[in-house]
Amino acid sequence: MRASRALVGLTVRALADVEADVTIPQFRALVVLSTHGGSMRGADIAEELNVNPSTGTRMTDRLVGKGLVRRVRSTDDRRVVQLRLTAAGREIVEKIMARRRTELERIVAETAPVWQPAVTDALTAFALAAGEMPEQEWWMGWSRQTADLQD
Repeated sequence: MRASRALVGLTVRALADVEADVTIPQFRALVVLSTHGGSMRGADIAEELNVNPSTGTRMTDRLVGKGLVRRVRSTDDRRVVQLRLTAAGREIVEKIMARRRTELERIVAETAPVWQPAVTDALTAFALAAGEMPEQEWWMGWSRQTADLQD
């Protein structure tokens, strides 16, 4: 539990460092969008976050109001509304993830003598069991070129 709190603390500090007016749940929604190519239906975001659709709608309404997400109607079916990350939304995700990565690298470097392949293997298995996708796949969810076309 202490390690879990420490990891959440990294995110909180990263949010504060980039002066983003974004809560942790809102950041999670931005990350979900980012992992899925920068575009999803609101109901899919709510399901991914394991929240009620109405909670997901309120959260995305706030993100739209902050200019981090925008709504786009499908050209195939006007009833379908996709939520897309804006350039500002992508920038926040990138900055916060970079800040977290820097802090994690510092922490791992400070604790290097206790890291062994068994610990790394156990943490990797833990992340996979929790449904976390490998980082190289996470960042492949969208490309800068694709993202720029969406704005």
